[in-house]
Amino acid sequence: MKILHISSAKTFGGGERHFVDLARGLTEKGHEVFAALRPTNEWQERLDFLPSENILHVSIRNSFGMFSAKRIANFIRKNQIEIVHAHVGRDYIPASVACRIAKTAKFVLTRHVLFPMKPFHRFAIQNIDRAIAVSAAVQTNLEKVFPKEKIVLIANGIETKISERETLSEEFRFLHNISFDSKIIGIVGELKVLKGQRDFVLAAQIIAAKFPEAFFLIVGKDNSSNQKFRQELKRLVKIFRLEERFLFLDWIEDTAPMFAALDIFVSASHTESFGLAILEAMASKCAIVSTDTEGAKELLKSDETALIVPMKNPLELANAIEKLLSDEKKHLFLAKNAQTFARKQFSLSAMIEKTENLYKEILKK
Repeated sequence: MKILHISSAKTFGGGERHFVDLARGLTEKGHEVFAALRPTNEWQERLDFLPSENILHVSIRNSFGMFSAKRIANFIRKNQIEIVHAHVGRDYIPASVACRIAKTAKFVLTRHVLFPMKPFHRFAIQNIDRAIAVSAAVQTNLEKVFPKEKIVLIANGIETKISERETLSEEFRFLHNISFDSKIIGIVGELKVLKGQRDFVLAAQIIAAKFPEAFFLIVGKDNSSNQKFRQELKRLVKIFRLEERFLFLDWIEDTAPMFAALDIFVSASHTESFGLAILEAMASKCAIVSTDTEGAKELLKSDETALIVPMKNPLELANAIEKLLSDEKKHLFLAKNAQTFARKQFSLSAMIEKTENLYKEILKK
């Protein structure tokens, strides 16, 4: 099959990781994969397995980018694309129009976020062949826009191969000069209010007073122009006099050593459609404390895989983390169960295979 994936995202996050993993997996299965990206994107090097001629640079500035749609349509015709797969909300309509102009390609979209789609999408994207939801909560939102028979749930997946956790942990601690006696508590994700890093820092102040061995890690970039939120977080850490017990890192290319080093992974998000970072923490055998977002509740099916707390409540967040720091047996029990569940339900190979089979089903019609 010849498949064109479209994303106008500038920075690299969970949705873009899904994009790259899917593109690589389909390529390894022998399909010819193409990508349409914005010219100013910051993550194209992650698609270095694609030939340069398979990448189209196109500026999709909003949902009504008709000029972009024409360029994509020409690219579809030129390369005899069979499937067009859009991944970002503003790309849906231009991709739909491109398919209508080209008249040869089937149109698929993936919805990666919980934010509701606009009512006009019901009429503007009538040529949709399938809408993929990454979680049940997202699926419910899509059913308000598209017919149920055109919606399919394909959960995100990650590589779940067993790695040398202890060795990777030692490498990470040595690299960042973190004591081997420290209990590392970490949060991963783009730095913004909705991801809950402020709640994490407030919880850390409470935890630090009771557990001198606790060390805190914040991984993620502030993609805003002024880096205001990152500055606020660092200011809070300074006010609490915790500079020596905090480490801020930007996006890490290879996250395996970091997850291996974590004793407790925290998701403090106020909204989460799926939560790839949670899933990676599960697969890496981290004990997990998470807020009760829709995505987290879907991944962490029971209290046997994590401790779940209310959103926007630093005190409850701190109490849950303290429970795991105090109870080694509970800590190990949750970590082991989470890893087992992730490997069974959310493998990367299963996600790629389900998507491939969906394409084949569409092309038969």
